[in-house]
Amino acid sequence: MRGRERTSHVPGAAQCAALRRRPGTQGPEAREWPLGPGSRAQARSAGTRSMCRRAFITALAAAAVWPRLARAQQMPVIGYLNGAPAAGWEVYVSAFLRGLAETGYAEGKNLRIEYRWADNQYDRLPGLAADLVQRDVAVIFSDGGTVTALTAQKATNTIPVVFMTSGDPVKAGLIPSLNRPGGNLTGVTIITDLVIIKRLELLRELLPRANSFALLLNPGNPNAAERSADVRAAAAARGWPITVFQAGSDRDVEAVFATLAQQRIGGLVVQADPFFFSRRDRLSELALRHAVPAVYEDRGYAEAGGLISYGANRIEPRRLAGVYTGRILKGEKPADLPVQQPTKFELVINLRTAKALGLEVPPTLIARADEVIE
Repeated sequence: MRGRERTSHVPGAAQCAALRRRPGTQGPEAREWPLGPGSRAQARSAGTRSMCRRAFITALAAAAVWPRLARAQQMPVIGYLNGAPAAGWEVYVSAFLRGLAETGYAEGKNLRIEYRWADNQYDRLPGLAADLVQRDVAVIFSDGGTVTALTAQKATNTIPVVFMTSGDPVKAGLIPSLNRPGGNLTGVTIITDLVIIKRLELLRELLPRANSFALLLNPGNPNAAERSADVRAAAAARGWPITVFQAGSDRDVEAVFATLAQQRIGGLVVQADPFFFSRRDRLSELALRHAVPAVYEDRGYAEAGGLISYGANRIEPRRLAGVYTGRILKGEKPADLPVQQPTKFELVINLRTAKALGLEVPPTLIARADEVIE
């Protein structure tokens, strides 16, 4: 004798609707009709009604969740690529987010950001960039210099890339023209090829009796050799002896400052580099301990105790990069967005450090300063 086949007792939509009609009625006259207790059929119907209620509640919950899931799936994702460590970069990330906000985007609300930090290990950048490309992000923001931008350029020729660099993007091969960048790259540049020479001149103005200078470079930075040649040529043209030192680690930095003190170097120019910027507190401390007057590229050094800084404001360019990123998310093409060039350069002097070093800052230099820290 064949056993009875077991069937599912989960009610369907039609069964649930039938239970809510008076037996024998259909169409417009059908109405809800309570089933009294007292029979198996009624009990089964009551159980079915209970399951119907659960199914209805589940459907309501799913209907409430679905729009949120749909929005999450449609939320664009930005890839953020930086060769530096995350620590100390908060103010610049905030500026980038402000730029995005100006175009209507807010992280966590209608936008996600995948952050990738190389921690000053430039050899990690290609792998980090490849990971962002594999995740099919909508835009890549390349922060932290020309090296990072070149890495993003090599990683993709289809995903839009917004770069922030202190080098000449045309000379570096990132774009063919500032006004017509073409391709998938555009961004903001604060060209510092000539600014580093201006820093040397400021140091000479502050130290008119100095008979020797030094330039500190990071050998891991591909721009180091070019910057070294530019500064050497400028110093030679002015008759100022200059020695180039290299440091790519904390131990190297300690050794360089000890050597500078032994050789009685008159003043030091520090190259713009993410590694040095991430160590700005330590650099300022060592310069003061070894009595080495130094000039830097960003106000963050002077705020950390460095003697003097001269360079473009680096917060505003990140905001502009955020605006460009938002415009691209809205449909504009990088090829149609000219590379922006902030023109404001800031001179910041730390008089506390000058006094600690026994230096008297010329009044003419103080008068030209954008900010004096006393």
